[in-house]
Amino acid sequence: MKKDDNAASPKPSVQVLERMFTLIDVLASREEAVSLKEISERTGLHPSTTHRILNDLAIGRFVDRPESGSYRLGMRFLELGNLVKARLSVREAALIPMRQLHKQIQQPVSLSVRQGDEIVYVERAYSERSGMQVVRAIGGHAPLHLTSNGKLFLAADDAQQVRAYATRTGLPGKTHFSITRLADMENELDKVRHHGVARDNEELELGVRCMAAGIYDDQGKLVAGLSISAPADRLDESWLSKLQATAQEISGALGFNAVRPAAPPPIPTRAAATDLQAAIRKQQDRSSKTTKAPRAPLLLRGRKLSP
Repeated sequence: MKKDDNAASPKPSVQVLERMFTLIDVLASREEAVSLKEISERTGLHPSTTHRILNDLAIGRFVDRPESGSYRLGMRFLELGNLVKARLSVREAALIPMRQLHKQIQQPVSLSVRQGDEIVYVERAYSERSGMQVVRAIGGHAPLHLTSNGKLFLAADDAQQVRAYATRTGLPGKTHFSITRLADMENELDKVRHHGVARDNEELELGVRCMAAGIYDDQGKLVAGLSISAPADRLDESWLSKLQATAQEISGALGFNAVRPAAPPPIPTRAAATDLQAAIRKQQDRSSKTTKAPRAPLLLRGRKLSP
């Protein structure tokens, strides 16, 4: 049957989502704020319905209210748009070098970006024909402090941001190798800053080790991490130089051509560190009573392990 080119575009199955999309389109069509009355008239929605949906969008920062009764798109769209842009551009620049690196070492190579307090895997290069291997699932996520890529991003933060992350998350562990103390994490991040690479020594998964190098944009900002994952007894240190060269190649494709300073952030006072460690222990106690922190699904010998 010939497809009707004039067929209507598919609509969301949930009516409130359809209405929300319509409201967003109206706001996106204007540079200035739009009054509730005009939005209601242009969408054909009742003012009370329009007001309710816009207020819900405002809670998520998708809509701003510069003054009472007027609305415009919120900063959350800018944040998400920049994140998507960064992922897409980095992925495009990284894909071919990642495949070339995989051919050299015959182990999976992963690309990940930071999203809040986690890293998210956005691309990978691996072969179905390889033997024992660790393959991260695209879309999988894991805590920053338990992964090599995540440590790169934490090392790029200043001391106050690192302590805030520790307090906020409680530094939950996954294995007996996991770093769960602030002082240990700060020491680990100092090593990352000094050497320019990060490692995961069975901290997220027993039997799995990783090494990672950072990818930087034209402004010198860390935008992604490139990592090699392998069974713990098969991670080869000779891969590190190849990994760094590949990360530099991808960074160059993004316009990076300067040496990034790696000065360590200020060291907190002993009293502040003691108070913060107490706060982290309190958060860990809370976490132990709730659900486990999410981790990145992986494939081992072609078998997917549940998160």
